[in-house]
Amino acid sequence: MNWSTRAVALAGAATHRHSRWAPAVAATPRHLFIPRWWKRGSDGWELHDGPSDPNRWLDAAYRDTSLVTRVGPLHADYATAADRPHGRPTSSATLPSLVVGMFQHARINDGDRLLDVGTGSGYGVALAARRLSDEQVTSVDVDLYLTEIARKRMSEAGVAPTLDTIDATGDLPYEPASFDRIVATVSVRTIPESWLRVLRPGGRLVTTIAGTSLLVTAEKDTDGGATGRVEWDRAGFMHARHGDDYPPGVAVRLAKAAELDGDDVTRAPYPVVDVTNAWDLASMLDVEAPGIEHEYREDGEQRVALMAHADGSWARATATGNERPTVHQGGPRRLWDALDKVRDYWLSNGELPASMSRTRGTSLPCSTSRRPVSSTSTGRTASSVSRSWHTPTDRGPGRRRPGTSGPPCTRAAPAGCGTPSIRSATTGSATASYRCEGPGWTSCPTVVRSSAAESGLPN
Repeated sequence: MNWSTRAVALAGAATHRHSRWAPAVAATPRHLFIPRWWKRGSDGWELHDGPSDPNRWLDAAYRDTSLVTRVGPLHADYATAADRPHGRPTSSATLPSLVVGMFQHARINDGDRLLDVGTGSGYGVALAARRLSDEQVTSVDVDLYLTEIARKRMSEAGVAPTLDTIDATGDLPYEPASFDRIVATVSVRTIPESWLRVLRPGGRLVTTIAGTSLLVTAEKDTDGGATGRVEWDRAGFMHARHGDDYPPGVAVRLAKAAELDGDDVTRAPYPVVDVTNAWDLASMLDVEAPGIEHEYREDGEQRVALMAHADGSWARATATGNERPTVHQGGPRRLWDALDKVRDYWLSNGELPASMSRTRGTSLPCSTSRRPVSSTSTGRTASSVSRSWHTPTDRGPGRRRPGTSGPPCTRAAPAGCGTPSIRSATTGSATASYRCEGPGWTSCPTVVRSSAAESGLPN
């Protein structure tokens, strides 16, 4: 099977030709890590088997896109063609450009020891091992099957990093300061204390905030804390899980949203949107109304979006194409109304504002400097402002935004970090204030800004 030419082309699509990651992408057989995958069809999730159609297999594997490998507890490797799993994707082979981008944000040097959180298919770990060495790379995943099959496939690909089956949100069985870099390709609400413990002082970690498209980088301080910032780039990963699947309540709530008649039935002003693939929109909504779960379905021109929350609130929007949808809503809150409120601001101002998130032990001074990141954070993180990209090619899983620089802060925070100010320059650079809580933190306004050079790209 002639995969090498395609891998070289993928390297050109996934990273800069002068990047130190390009040779690793060009030399790694991605198809070995994705022999089977799931794709959502009109009848739910459909199984695709690579070896039965080698050309389609290579086309899928060497395209810069993500492929879902596990839905709920059912991995594509041991599924049958008749299976139609229900629930959320729980593992995937992330698009290579995003994997490489996360590594680039980590500013990995040749001698660094790397902890990769979220083994998944194993492809990203294989890239790291090829770029560094087997001895320098350790990867962890909560799923025993994933670590075992990844080890086998990495051996076939010619690499053998350390793989451990661990819930990385808990304790880690490594000595303090074992790693120079930590890169997480799962999203978390808070940075676990265990990550900071095993990161050396001066070491750097990269992760994303669950429920948003916010990418956070931080460097460990000598006092055991970390100082970091929200990067301009966007990134989205599956939430870290603690077992075979996410809690069952999510699927149950969304299933009810698909069936119930609403207490309120209205016509909404905007078309049905796949919120999880509109990253800026999803981030803003999650800060305004955290904890909402989403599902989006298409059947020809028919579009359906479901929203549900643990408090019993739910919404269902249905429409043909881009027509105004019929919206059913129930429970204590009107979730679709909250979404439309965010879209009002977006369309009126040409940007998504940073909603004032609530954080503890977190501060971002009014400068271009970084902010302390505390493992005791409540998980409500500060969002950033960006221009609104509306075209399909600019949004969706794995799309990253170009870096840019921002102006100085536009105004000072009122006493106690009260109502924040939001402003965007015509260049698309942004300022945002953050409402902070916790002892010792009084400085709230900031500039969220970075550039390719500041981020270490395209190393």
